[in-house]
Amino acid sequence: MTNVLEGDSMDQDVESPVAIHQPKLPKQARDDLPRHVSRDRTKRKIQRYVRKDGKCNVHHGNVRETYRYLTDIFTTLVDLKWRFNLLIFVMVYTVTWLFFGMIWWLIAYIRGDMDHIEDPSWTPCVTNLNGFVSAFLFSIETETTIGYGYRVITDKCPEGIILLLIQSVLGSIVNAFMVGCMFVKISQPKKRAETLVFSTHAVISMRDGKLCLMFRVGDLRNSHIVEASIRAKLIKSKQTSEGEFIPLNQTDINVGYYTGDDRLFLVSPLIISHEINQQSPFWEISKAQLPKEELEIVVILEGMVEATGMTCQARSSYITSEILWGYRFTPVLTLEDGFYEVDYNSFHETYETSTPSLSAKELAELASRAELPLSWSVSSKLNQHAELETEEEEKNPEEQTERNGDVANLENESKV
Repeated sequence: MTNVLEGDSMDQDVESPVAIHQPKLPKQARDDLPRHVSRDRTKRKIQRYVRKDGKCNVHHGNVRETYRYLTDIFTTLVDLKWRFNLLIFVMVYTVTWLFFGMIWWLIAYIRGDMDHIEDPSWTPCVTNLNGFVSAFLFSIETETTIGYGYRVITDKCPEGIILLLIQSVLGSIVNAFMVGCMFVKISQPKKRAETLVFSTHAVISMRDGKLCLMFRVGDLRNSHIVEASIRAKLIKSKQTSEGEFIPLNQTDINVGYYTGDDRLFLVSPLIISHEINQQSPFWEISKAQLPKEELEIVVILEGMVEATGMTCQARSSYITSEILWGYRFTPVLTLEDGFYEVDYNSFHETYETSTPSLSAKELAELASRAELPLSWSVSSKLNQHAELETEEEEKNPEEQTERNGDVANLENESKV
């Protein structure tokens, strides 16, 4: 009986950490934990980290330190939507005009200008200011420097002169801030990224005897992206050897960083290639295993807009269902009479090609066993071997002569 109780307590000790710690994990971490159930994991919908249009599918919640947005008010205004930005633009100018118009009216009211409107011997602070509406109009004329000439400040009003200086300075600051905000809002390079396109699918096939992951990028405009560069990230949750769960872990995918192939001259569409080697996160993934993986490839294209010199970034992503094994991209560049033409109708098209279904690791093991590179066949190896034998036979007479000469020299030296 005691053994049964001990066995039950041991089972509870084993299962209790999962029952206790699982609710404390974030929602995304709990969703991504491996479930030992008998349902098909390939049918599970993969939540994108970055959408196809480049927008990040992340929402910030429970942000308590909202005052940080006000410390960088300029960026906050630029990031607002256009309807809120225009509303703030109109409200700022209207409030400042009303505020200073009220002060002008108060000065006229305190001085008694309202009581001497029809008195020609009275010198008011502002001529022809007979109410709040006229004070409001004078405030607009002062801040916008219109100066119609009907309402004019006199030299007998020192408080009005001081207010005129204050409103002119503050008006210039408001103009610089709001016009600068609108200019940055209009000239943002986000819309430039709309004409930078990525292929709808990524492909895996052989290139120069090596298994490669490839996708295509292109620029629809004639004004090019200067200093364009491409990089890629693998988004995949992982669990460390210590048991720590890392949701949406980011891993670099080498697309030519060490060789300089990541720096692009994006005049025509280019195919970006990632060689699947031992440093690649796809080293052990085969064709059969690929649909079972829950991963996402995020590609980022950066560069400067030639017309404005501002930095532009375009993003896209590929999930496992959008990675085609054993396919290549259809060529889109053709040579015409005196120029090259790009057919963007075929930009996203692919065609099937002969590709082994094994992983790159398995292909490397097979190649090492056969002692043959992946791109060589048995016939090419035999042909090369025959060519080497022919070259050796041609070199044999010369080598024999050299050897005979060396022996003769040794005999002469021995005689001496």
